[in-house]
Amino acid sequence: MPTETAQFSRLDDATIRFFEKAAARKKFPKNTILLSKGDKSDSIYILCSGKAKAIARDEQGKEIVLDVIGPGEYFGEMAALDGGPRSATIVTKEPTEVLIISKDDFQNSLSSNPDLMFNLVRVLLERLRKADEKIESLALMNVYGRVASFLMQSAEPQGAKWVIRESFTHQEIADMVGSSRETVSRTMRELQDAGDISIEKKQTIIHKKLV
Repeated sequence: MPTETAQFSRLDDATIRFFEKAAARKKFPKNTILLSKGDKSDSIYILCSGKAKAIARDEQGKEIVLDVIGPGEYFGEMAALDGGPRSATIVTKEPTEVLIISKDDFQNSLSSNPDLMFNLVRVLLERLRKADEKIESLALMNVYGRVASFLMQSAEPQGAKWVIRESFTHQEIADMVGSSRETVSRTMRELQDAGDISIEKKQTIIHKKLV
């Protein structure tokens, strides 16, 4: 799914504190489905801790990871605003705590706080820009290019290098870029052999700009 970094843009602390007044706080274990694609629902979720993933499945049932959601990020706002069905399935990747805000409370919060509304619009636009970039990469890039793009989007600049602090498995990367684990493993090995990346203490170090 960070920058533009690989994750969604995060809500600031003041916005989260504003929502906390109207939210229910709940904890969920790993591999819990928080939302299912197609469901009707009228709540928005904000992650306080843990991680979740937005997924879809193709006609063969293969899971495609649309994005990874971390603390301070949110989901479910489209259904809360337009009343339509959920557009993706959200599953926890680890024990996760969330704030759950009803549609009415969410809309009342927006109408009474213009600054909050503008902040959410900014986040939505950044999310849309990221989705456009992902669609473009899937349509125009080969697997090598998609893996390289994913790595750069997931990294944070650190001096003359970039660092990916989260440890992604090759299967997770494959699910994100629409490829097989074997192809991703081969691509990662090629990048390491070329000296473009290295793995140090479970972090991926990118030594030169890949795309």
